[in-house]
Amino acid sequence: MDKTRLGIWLVVGVLVAQTAASLLWGADATLTGIGLAFNAVAAVSTFLFARRGGQAAWVVAGWCAGFFGWHVLGLGELAGWWTTGLEAAYLVGGRYQLSVVHQAVLATASGFAVHLLLPRQRQVSET
Repeated sequence: MDKTRLGIWLVVGVLVAQTAASLLWGADATLTGIGLAFNAVAAVSTFLFARRGGQAAWVVAGWCAGFFGWHVLGLGELAGWWTTGLEAAYLVGGRYQLSVVHQAVLATASGFAVHLLLPRQRQVSET
């Protein structure tokens, strides 16, 4: 499996996990709706990238970078490093340990997806 396909599957996994967590344990209806809208747009972007490729890699990598930031913000909130007032948005099932694991796994998957999806210039050897 090439790195782009692995990156796409990581994005799909993150989107499924985020959507399931939002639908099952969403604390606030407005925040859940906003999250589902973001996930839907990211899913469409990922689908278009998987079908067409090209410049869409930057768009999908951008979504993943946003997801990475969101979940790192959640980890910091749950750890008490900072206060955003969104602690309820980061709690999964009202359980602290599950929430920390959820945020850590999704932050790692999102960050790794950014790494896999960012287009790179081909390096030419000088020999």
